[in-house]
Amino acid sequence: MHAAGVPIVSSEGTTMTQTTAPPIAATSPPKPTNKRRAWIVVGLLVLFMLINHADKSVIAFAGVQIQQDLGLSSQQFGLLQSSFFWLFAAGALFFGWLSSRVNLRWLLAGLMLTWVATMIPLLGTVSFGVLIACRVILGFAEGPAFALANHAAHSWFPPEKRAMAGGFVSSGASIGTLIAAPTLTFIISRWSWHAAFYVLIAMGILWAVAWLIFGRTAGDDGEAPVSTVVVETVDAPYKAILKTGTVVGIAILMFSSYWSTTLKIAWLPVYLQEGLGYDTATTGQLMMLPYGLAAIGAIAAGWFSGRLVARGVSRRIARGYLSAVLVAGAGLSMAGFTFLQQGMPQLILIALAFSLNTAAFGVALSAIADVVQAKKRGMVLGMLSAVASISGMVAPLVLGFAVGSSVDKITGYAIGFQSSGALMIVGAVIAVFLVNPERDIAVIRRRVEQAARPSVEETA
Repeated sequence: MHAAGVPIVSSEGTTMTQTTAPPIAATSPPKPTNKRRAWIVVGLLVLFMLINHADKSVIAFAGVQIQQDLGLSSQQFGLLQSSFFWLFAAGALFFGWLSSRVNLRWLLAGLMLTWVATMIPLLGTVSFGVLIACRVILGFAEGPAFALANHAAHSWFPPEKRAMAGGFVSSGASIGTLIAAPTLTFIISRWSWHAAFYVLIAMGILWAVAWLIFGRTAGDDGEAPVSTVVVETVDAPYKAILKTGTVVGIAILMFSSYWSTTLKIAWLPVYLQEGLGYDTATTGQLMMLPYGLAAIGAIAAGWFSGRLVARGVSRRIARGYLSAVLVAGAGLSMAGFTFLQQGMPQLILIALAFSLNTAAFGVALSAIADVVQAKKRGMVLGMLSAVASISGMVAPLVLGFAVGSSVDKITGYAIGFQSSGALMIVGAVIAVFLVNPERDIAVIRRRVEQAARPSVEETA
């Protein structure tokens, strides 16, 4: 009698089948990954996220000039920043689905060239409608960027090192603006906001060429990461995966965390100028604080999470608790800086409010890699990016209307940032009770075994 097999997938994505039949001759084990090649890929993915974040933030750096040139109100500028996220979720879902059918080497290069194409119309005089159309298309193509970059990085590393690799990828977004803030603001103030897009287009083309030469995912040549920690993920249907507390909790955490990221991109430079009275050059320098801290924090949080996992600490603590504490800390800091007078203490809280949440990203998504089998990971990560994009679409509008409808802009900013901080704290608290990778691996396996049981009886 032959029992129907239940597919079990190792952390490297290798499928094994449990069966009572005699074992088939063993195949050759996968070659261990080349560490140097793995880190070259991670380096390219850091640059990928660097360009990604520079593309997003350039409109905010030029916000005052754009409002003056096009005669936009605060509400219209909020609409412009929100438009980037109108198709963000659709792009995350579509390209997440496509990632299981198209090699990431070609997919990421194609995304980068699409980003470049959306910036070409902005090199000269542009209308408000064309500007919005370009941002909508750019948002569609950048929707899957963070998810696919993490997916590519995770393929090169075992579970105990994925958070570290994800931390480097997350830091790329912060490093991008850390470099872009002074560079683009200098270009904008020296020439015009149109000139900044020449630099971004050149960077995008150079990256696409480099990625086509050096970039790929682990396993293309039979390589696989070697792990000292055993984690078995199950080849389960999406329905079973999406019902787990870990996936639901990380979705809530991503939504709450990305709210802060969106405000940092869309409104923080404008707030520093309009709300706090800093000039354009000083704003570019001050923006280096949250982005620099976010870059360091993302790497440090990833390293710390990896150390906890390697020492045998549960992933509920190493992934769930750690990422939730970081997001809650960002929320407290965001609400707190509105009560302080202008000065260094306020700037410290501003830096924490817009950096601790970024440090949580790599850790949180590592929990998904712990639970979800490799070939379905891109789609699940795309779904999470789609959920996060909802906050990206709503947050700029909420703050824009808070500023535009209040008695003065300072009051409006205070109301908007305080409510945003409260939302982040609530989301983090909910995630603490939901994220538990060890439990959910067992839950998924049990569901798959229950679904396979009728097949076992039929073949008896």
